[in-house]
Amino acid sequence: MGVIGGIILVIFGLFWTITAANMGAPSIFPLFGVLFIFVAIASIIYNYKNATSKNRMSLYDITDAEEEPDPLDKYLVRDRSELDFKREVGDEEEYMRFCPYCGESLKKDYAYCPRCGKKIID
Repeated sequence: MGVIGGIILVIFGLFWTITAANMGAPSIFPLFGVLFIFVAIASIIYNYKNATSKNRMSLYDITDAEEEPDPLDKYLVRDRSELDFKREVGDEEEYMRFCPYCGESLKKDYAYCPRCGKKIID
């Protein structure tokens, strides 16, 4: 969807630039169209690379690093104390886990996710 949307934006940017230049608008208006085209081309390249590459870039990971490493991890500084945080629960019925792969809520004794079937690693 990102690539198709980017192509549509490039066509719109070309239309904008040509129309603004032919109308005799001040030079800033055709430059907006050129800037629009450059941003759309950058978006097309990013989305195409992300859609076709083996290791996709994302700000929010839903897979383990062993399953699909994230190339953006080397550029992002994440708070490691957040990863080590565990909530203390007194009542066993209050204890709730979630599948790291699909987000399904899990009971304490589940070894596999009932929704996606992947093994739950504690």
